[in-house]
Amino acid sequence: MIARIWHGRTRASDADVYLDYLHKTGIPDYRRTPGNRGAWVLRRLEGEVAHFITLTFWDSREAIRAFAGNDIEVARYYPEDKKYLLEFEAHVTHYELFE
Repeated sequence: MIARIWHGRTRASDADVYLDYLHKTGIPDYRRTPGNRGAWVLRRLEGEVAHFITLTFWDSREAIRAFAGNDIEVARYYPEDKKYLLEFEAHVTHYELFE
């Protein structure tokens, strides 16, 4: 199994709205992709900034490719992300998961 981790930052004042936005866009897209084993959002408020992590688990790199496209290392963004995110990190991180 493979874990895929994405990080983004918003203003703290946008944290609740962005969390709702993630639950309407990315999280359902992750979960409906065959081979996805689960999707979660982590959030941390740090002063005026909110950090978001999406943590997803996948059966294989091929399953991730169905969600992310051919280059699975590239972060995937949605049109309205530009309203909230302070920056656009170009890449995500993958880890192999072992029991």
